[in-house]
Amino acid sequence: MVVDVLHPGKPSIKKTEIREKLAHMYRTQPDVVFCFGFRTVFGGGKSTGFALIYDTLDLAKKFEPKHRLARHGLVETKRMPRKQRKERKNRMKKVRGTKKASVKDAKKK
Repeated sequence: MVVDVLHPGKPSIKKTEIREKLAHMYRTQPDVVFCFGFRTVFGGGKSTGFALIYDTLDLAKKFEPKHRLARHGLVETKRMPRKQRKERKNRMKKVRGTKKASVKDAKKK
């Protein structure tokens, strides 16, 4: 759904506050409300964005993208350091075909 938030006198409003308010309005838990894409109008006082409300947390985990789940703390994202990613990329450029998988997995151990 599209959400319009009026906040006169404030520069912007936290997404956690929007989640709690929407959860209270629709009589559900704040865990299943996902707010994203908010833009503040020039001059402040009004923001417009999107919100999705799921029936259960399992459905939210099934349909929401991983980056939004990570923002809510529902999924842990593990990334290796940038230098290691670049080195692995360059090692994979040196081999062809199915050997790329063995080069990729060799460093993970």
